Amino acid sequence: MTTLVTGSSGTIGTRLIEMMLQRGQKVVGVDWVPNKWKPEVDAVSMHADMRNFSELEKLTMPDDVDTIVHLAANARVYDLVEDPDRARDNMITVYNAVEFARRRGIKKVLFASSREVYGNAGRTTYNEEMAEIRHCESPYTASKIAGEALVEAYTRCYGIDHIIFRFSNVYGMYDDSNRVIPLFIRLAKKNEDMTVFGKDKCLDFTYIDDTISGIMLCLDKFSEAKNDTYNLAFGEGATIEHLAERITQLTGSSSKISYAPARTGEVQHYIADITKAKKALGYNPKISFEEGITKAVEWYAKNT
Repeated sequence: MTTLVTGSSGTIGTRLIEMMLQRGQKVVGVDWVPNKWKPEVDAVSMHADMRNFSELEKLTMPDDVDTIVHLAANARVYDLVEDPDRARDNMITVYNAVEFARRRGIKKVLFASSREVYGNAGRTTYNEEMAEIRHCESPYTASKIAGEALVEAYTRCYGIDHIIFRFSNVYGMYDDSNRVIPLFIRLAKKNEDMTVFGKDKCLDFTYIDDTISGIMLCLDKFSEAKNDTYNLAFGEGATIEHLAERITQLTGSSSKISYAPARTGEVQHYIADITKAKKALGYNPKISFEEGITKAVEWYAKNT
C-alpha cells in the first residue's frame, strides 16, 4: 500500500520521504511548491495548494493509498502571531486532509501536532495528558489544537483511525527558514548578532532523524498504537542562550548574543516526557543536543 505525505517539500516531509524511498516503501507527496532539496522526493510529489480542496480532488495518485501523514502547515509560531491568517490556513489544510481521507476511503491518518499545545503551564516536563485549551498561547497553538480535535472527530464519526504525534523543535537539515537554528547558523556565518527572546527560554530540541524514526515507528506499528497521541522529542532541554553559544563556538563566529523579552505567543519552557512513545512504539531517540547541533552545523556548511 502507498502512503501520502502532505508537506513533502518541508523539512520533515523531505527527510521522511527520502528515508521511506531508501527502505523501498511506496510513498507519494503533495506540496504547493517544488522540493528544492531532493530531486528524488520531488519526483514522487504532486503540487497542489491544500487550502483549496478542488486542487486535491484533481490530483492523480495511486489507487492503493491507505495512509495519510499530514505534515503540511505554517510552522513558525511568531509568524502566526503577526499574521493569524496563516493559522486559519493550517486549520483549513487539516480539514481538507481528513475530508480527503473520508471521501477516498482512506482509513489511516497521522497528524503532526506540536509541543505548543502544552502552553506555559509552569511544569518541568509534559506528558500527553497535560494539554489544556486554557493554556493556548497563540494562533499557531489554536490551529494544532483544532487539528487534533478534527482528527479525533473523524475517528468517532467516520471510522478513520489516527495517530497524533507532538513534535518539538525539529532541526538538522532541509530548513532555510527563520526558525531559530537555521537562523542562528546563518547569522553566525556572517558574524552578525543573535537575539535570544527570553533569557531563560528552554526547549526540547529534536534531531530530525529521531523525529523520522518516531514517524516510521508509528507507520510500522499503526495497528497497535492507533487512536492515541505521542510526544516525539528527545526528552531533555537546552536553553536558547546555550544554543547560540554552541553555534558561535562551532562556527568560529564573532557574533554577539543579545537578549530581549520573551515574545507573545511562544512557549518558554518545554521538556517532553517520552515514556509513552517508548513503551508503545519502541521509540528511542539517539542524537543528543550536543551531537545534533554539531551535525547540523556541518550539514549547513556543506549544503547552504
